[in-house]
Amino acid sequence: MVNAGQAADGYSAVFFVEGNQIARQMRLSEFGAFLDGYVGLSDLAETDVRAVLVNLSPNLKVTSLVFFRIWFDDEGRADSHWNVPIESLADQGAKGPNMGGGAIRLVCRSQCPAPEFANELWDPDMTPGNNHFQAIRKAVDANTLRFQKIEPEEENIPVLTATSSSSEAGEGSRDRARLAQVLREQRLRIKTLQSVHRDSLADLQREHRLEMQGLRGEMADLEQRYERLRLSNEQLKQRLSQRNEQYLSMQEKMAEGRDDQGREDANASAETVLLREQLERKQRELELRDEKIVALEQDRHDLLHRQPPEESLLEQLRAQAVFLVAYHPGVGHITLPYEEIDTYFGNPLGYAAERCSLNEPAYREWLAHYEHPVCNHVDEDGRACGEPIMRITQPAEFEPGRDDRCEHHQA
Repeated sequence: MVNAGQAADGYSAVFFVEGNQIARQMRLSEFGAFLDGYVGLSDLAETDVRAVLVNLSPNLKVTSLVFFRIWFDDEGRADSHWNVPIESLADQGAKGPNMGGGAIRLVCRSQCPAPEFANELWDPDMTPGNNHFQAIRKAVDANTLRFQKIEPEEENIPVLTATSSSSEAGEGSRDRARLAQVLREQRLRIKTLQSVHRDSLADLQREHRLEMQGLRGEMADLEQRYERLRLSNEQLKQRLSQRNEQYLSMQEKMAEGRDDQGREDANASAETVLLREQLERKQRELELRDEKIVALEQDRHDLLHRQPPEESLLEQLRAQAVFLVAYHPGVGHITLPYEEIDTYFGNPLGYAAERCSLNEPAYREWLAHYEHPVCNHVDEDGRACGEPIMRITQPAEFEPGRDDRCEHHQA
């Protein structure tokens, strides 16, 4: 949400950030046109842009900053559902660094006055020597948007000559103010570093999840190949057994009619030779299939018991004794040791239900109540009651049919 009008006591602009540089600048009124969908930016199509609302005083000193995100669709138009009140947040921001005109009002992901909008914000880089605050200050000093700088008028106010004690008191007050500013900046930097750590951990968990899915897919393929070969082997054995029976039957018939069927004996002998050759060929094929099955079983065994490759994500987790932490309602934060990672990602809800000493269907039923605590009674016409009820926060205390009904339908 943006008010396109210029601030009464200064100027407002929006900077687009790439890395640690300012990639694009525009006045707040121009940004409002993008939000209204009048124009688009083709070079930002399907991009999650990191932007900064910059409020300036009449003498072009930064007074407040809001670090926010906004998505541009495949036509380069701003997300029509974006509704972050950046101007209102700027007025509520806590104290931040001094950017030339005193401590600014700062709003970012780690320092947001309205927690419901925290996920729509981002944390600036505060690395000394090359950070986002320095890049913003350079862009403001360059004044490419051509804001008119209005110097404050000097007032001739009589000044009393300060005594030495008042001078020392003033110096002490300035020292305390500088110390307070440094402490605020350090606390903000710690918060941003913690946010970066959380994002890195989430990326690490996502990579691990994808790697585990790939390994499970390979395992499923090997099991399917093994099953197909096993079935083929069984079929070959059955066919070979049938051929053996036919061969024995033919031998018996040949023995019975050997005296008076010489001609037929010659034909039977030729067929016997052919069948023997076919039998030998099938036996060789069966031996080859058996060897392939043994090799596949060995590959399957090696895959089940192999150690993670060196320098891989799983090896780093195991070597560094890193524990993953997952959160589930009713259980809280769960520390996952290396040996239970595969079990957890195979069925997270089942794992959480076991921690609550419940079966998975019971845990899912409580979770539905916890996330949406309303009466689940359905009348004869198929209409749900939907009356808000008290949430049961502990899965073990939840009783279906009673705790998910309002007082009227309990009776």
